[in-house]
Amino acid sequence: MRRRVLLAATAALALGACGSPAPATSGAAKPQLLAFTGRTLDGTPYDAATLAGKPTILWFWAPWCATCASEAMSIADLHDEYGDRLNILGIAGLGGNKEMHEFVRDLEVGQVTHLDDEAGDIWRRFGITEQSTYVILDGAGTKVVESYLDDQQLTKQVKALVA
Repeated sequence: MRRRVLLAATAALALGACGSPAPATSGAAKPQLLAFTGRTLDGTPYDAATLAGKPTILWFWAPWCATCASEAMSIADLHDEYGDRLNILGIAGLGGNKEMHEFVRDLEVGQVTHLDDEAGDIWRRFGITEQSTYVILDGAGTKVVESYLDDQQLTKQVKALVA
């Protein structure tokens, strides 16, 4: 019973946050899906509103996830090829900060910004229930995809967005 009450309260809070209007930045409204903040793996505050105006990949990953590890090279390659026209933000969860750092270092994806979402706040905000999941937004901040994608599917989505 206690668990159901906690889940209901969490859902109500999440729905309330998702339905609130986005605050304005620099005279322009930021897309609602980018109205969140977090901290990088090193603890630096991060405002996702900085991603507005370009297509964006939100990559939800876990440091122990073999599928996520296999995607790291594709993420790095996409960043190298399209980084001037595309934002990529890794959102790490389901693990500790030390393991998140090791994942980024060992798989050489340090050129991409990664947030430490060990508490799961951003994962819950987007309704992410498993890793690896991509949320892909177009330049206007509209969700185009929310799903697992293999490397070919991901590349196809990116090419369509930056064409």
